[in-house]
Amino acid sequence: MDEQERRATIMEFEKNRQILGNISAQKQQFAFQLEMFKASLEEMDKNKEKNVYKVVGNVLFLKDAKEMKKELEERKESTELRVKTLEKQEETIIKKLNALKVKLEGAQKEEEKKKTKK
Repeated sequence: MDEQERRATIMEFEKNRQILGNISAQKQQFAFQLEMFKASLEEMDKNKEKNVYKVVGNVLFLKDAKEMKKELEERKESTELRVKTLEKQEETIIKKLNALKVKLEGAQKEEEKKKTKK
């Protein structure tokens, strides 16, 4: 591996590392939202009120509990799907990073062998 190829591989590694960080941050945000949806749904199951309040911006609106529960369940399912998608992206990037790491380590070992032979 020549110097230019090695630099390109290192740059690709760093780019993928940043992408992994972004994906992990997004996954963490969606996982938090998912827990909030689950907690809200649990609380709605405990509470048998016919109406609940929904917060939109800085305003509270009175809404039918059944409609709100349906909305929360849909948002929960959507968020679960997003988390799964992010997990798959994360796995793909980790595999790429591992392959690049092996490639760089192999190139480094070759360089060390050349240096010791001289």
